[in-house]
Amino acid sequence: MTADAPSRGPTKAMILAAGSGTRLRPFTDHVPKCMVPLDSIPLLEHTIEWLRRYGVVDLVINLCHLPDAVMDHFGDGSRWGVCITYSVEPEPLGTAGGVRNASWFFDGPFFVWYADNLSMCRLDRLWRFHQGKTGVATIALHYRDDPTASGVAELDDQDRILRFVEKPRPDHVFSHWVSAGIFVLEPEALAAIPQRGTPDFGRDVFPALLAEGASLYGYRMSKSEGLWWIDTPQDLERVRHVWTKGGIQ
Repeated sequence: MTADAPSRGPTKAMILAAGSGTRLRPFTDHVPKCMVPLDSIPLLEHTIEWLRRYGVVDLVINLCHLPDAVMDHFGDGSRWGVCITYSVEPEPLGTAGGVRNASWFFDGPFFVWYADNLSMCRLDRLWRFHQGKTGVATIALHYRDDPTASGVAELDDQDRILRFVEKPRPDHVFSHWVSAGIFVLEPEALAAIPQRGTPDFGRDVFPALLAEGASLYGYRMSKSEGLWWIDTPQDLERVRHVWTKGGIQ
């Protein structure tokens, strides 16, 4: 993948990589989901290189399933021009719980990136959009024909999020703009993460922020930016096929 000039936005990001990848078996029997190869390179490596190209070089990665596979491969990250800190969870803490557990790492706005997706989200555009809106969170959104397996956002004409529902039933779908698993969060958003349990951003945190009247915005990714889910062996085969045909650059 290629990127344009680096952003002057946040240099810190959390990569959420604690999932066990149950639906991707047998590919995840011996490696975590984020280490499944794409063009002989682990998916997580593609993500780290993409973040670095936009100046995001201070990374914390949460791990749970087979964490040594990630730590042995990446070490401190210096080979890739980044600095990696690991947050190992004995039991999965949930997407938001993982960020809560590493909250000490953040001293300003930061990116969150779900490691089980491949994307070319323009982080410079996302950051400029976030700055212009001055919300507590901006969620990168991807248009999906069938949004029922995703977190769905309803937006007004200023791209402010009015409603966010995780995995709605087909008869409750109100939008086709879904979370791409890429966010910008302000530090104050951390206060909305419950201190106990295994909270999830889409199920718990974003609806709670909206209920409190906080400003959340949705950055609508263009078709050229791209997002590819890799949840099942069929997804992986599809993405590998697109990659070999040159559809991902």
